[in-house]
Amino acid sequence: MTLAQRVTRIQPSPSTAAAQRVRELRSDGVRIVDLTVGEPDFDTPEHVKTAAVEAIRRGDTKYTPVNGTPELRRAIAAKLARRHGLDVPLDRIAVGGGAKQVIFLALTATVDRGDEVIVPAPYWVSYPDMVLANDGTPVVVACPAERGFKLTADALRAAITPRTGWLVLNTPGNPTGASYTHAELGSLAEVLLDHPHVRVLTDEIYDEIRYEPGTAATLTQVEPRLADRVLITNGVSKTYAMTGWRIGYGAGAPDVVAAINKLQSQISSCPSSISQAAAVAALDGPQDFVEETVAVYRTRRDRTAKLIDAVPLLSCTPPDGGFYLFVDCAGTFGHRTPDGTAIRTDADFARYLLEAEQVAVIHGEAYGSPGYFRISFATSDEVLAEACTRIARACAALTQEPS
Repeated sequence: MTLAQRVTRIQPSPSTAAAQRVRELRSDGVRIVDLTVGEPDFDTPEHVKTAAVEAIRRGDTKYTPVNGTPELRRAIAAKLARRHGLDVPLDRIAVGGGAKQVIFLALTATVDRGDEVIVPAPYWVSYPDMVLANDGTPVVVACPAERGFKLTADALRAAITPRTGWLVLNTPGNPTGASYTHAELGSLAEVLLDHPHVRVLTDEIYDEIRYEPGTAATLTQVEPRLADRVLITNGVSKTYAMTGWRIGYGAGAPDVVAAINKLQSQISSCPSSISQAAAVAALDGPQDFVEETVAVYRTRRDRTAKLIDAVPLLSCTPPDGGFYLFVDCAGTFGHRTPDGTAIRTDADFARYLLEAEQVAVIHGEAYGSPGYFRISFATSDEVLAEACTRIARACAALTQEPS
């Protein structure tokens, strides 16, 4: 029996593979300092857990509407109105098993063989493979550090062809934490208005984990004329430490939302009723948890960035949002490890960190940006300090190759 091409042409998620490798090493007794996991280290807020327990006790354990309960869709609409001033009707909201599922189903619903999807790099590891799995062609556009790791209007214009179906816009981004300003989104919107065949999928899963003043801008708010071409995707996983509850949503383009709902009716029927009840409590309830955790992340960001920047051969720019540092390790290329192994790539350096100092990171090529590695600071101060000490020790042990 042969496997379908949609499976053989994609790779397992690098972040999932890295996390699995960490679990394997730990099971063998190796003490790993793990900086790979994009998951809050905080527990889900108590009032959210209480809402889930209450839902179970009152018998809310049955199928829900395929597009989510009315209560959850109202809570999502209220958030979009509160944060962005958007008035989104409930029939323009689809709820799924995490934002990841919603993004995949949006591509399944709209991408045919040969259709192109513009993916700015650095990108979240799953975007290109999601496109490939759905018979599309990812068009990766490099967005270097000197441009703030962000797509420019000129680069977008150059990437659009008659086969372009989507632009994927992740803000704040994973792995860089780069966040588009109102003006930057306005520049992109001007290009998009000239190309009415291009839809925009905005991944805003980190929108509330943000360190700059004010609320993160969203494209539909900046340019309302794009409303029917934009699908905003988000969820409760990162903001409320609910990764395992698996609730995400899409809001916007009515035809895409309807298609997502049709696909979900054949795939999973509906998201978990218990998780939906918990998500309502998260979105509608007190938001102290968000403010408190963002303050902790900000402190970790600042301390860790300072420690990394003090390491010879490495450098990083503190992110606008999210909980990652994207570290430039190109300075290590052309060096050798104590056992004589040459460092030629970011994957070589990541492997060296794991083998020599038992520090697990994800190499930059997985994000479409060679020369970097990603670390997550969604872990304790003690773990981050130990990791930085080990990384510094690993770099100090490198020797320059003869010229």
